[in-house]
Amino acid sequence: MMQQQTEQEQPSPWVIETRHLYKRFDQVIALDDINLQIKRSEFIAIMGASGSGKTTLMNILTCLDTASEGQVILDGTDAAVLDEEGRRAFRADKIGLVFQQFHLIPFLTALENVMLAQHYHSVVDEAAARKVLEQVGLAHRVDHLPSQLSGGEQQRVCIARALVNEPPVIFADEPTGNLDEQNEQLVLGLLEDLHKQGRTIVMVTHNPELGKFADRIVRLQHGKYLSEEINHHEVEHVN
Repeated sequence: MMQQQTEQEQPSPWVIETRHLYKRFDQVIALDDINLQIKRSEFIAIMGASGSGKTTLMNILTCLDTASEGQVILDGTDAAVLDEEGRRAFRADKIGLVFQQFHLIPFLTALENVMLAQHYHSVVDEAAARKVLEQVGLAHRVDHLPSQLSGGEQQRVCIARALVNEPPVIFADEPTGNLDEQNEQLVLGLLEDLHKQGRTIVMVTHNPELGKFADRIVRLQHGKYLSEEINHHEVEHVN
């Protein structure tokens, strides 16, 4: 009995798991029976053409939307049991978000934009905000407004904002879509460094060059789990 209890108490190897996940918009099935497992400290790319369902899946995994059917287990929590306030608190505690659009407050400095994320977490720590800005190479730009920063610098502020509350998972939705090649490489290098430090990275992208940075590429097509690539060898996924 003691051995059985010990086995049951062992943490799941998955930081994210979906079980028979569906999302419907009226008569349109946006996600169709998605079964996905993401390991802790894994770097995964979710790829597919426009309309494949990757953004819909991202929104559900980050508690920005809810599934029509099925389960989403996030760091041991069943998202279905969370109300709107619970999902908001969960995002603040467990999830770091990096978007293609920077969503920085124009009248706040880089430091203040990062500290705003702390405000939603109910713990404001200027030293911690300065530390993550230094981590992304912006220690010398903390007092600058977004309009005074390049696109690459603004995206690095967004990464710092995603990091400041130390969430177990970083979600990046087309994180280099608005950047030139040089800044794209800088941002991808930052995500790769975070992965090496043990962070779980989930990146949504249509760009095959970005997918090469991931441990695993999951491909969606018309809302279905089409296939996956591990170490650049494609294998069919069995739901």
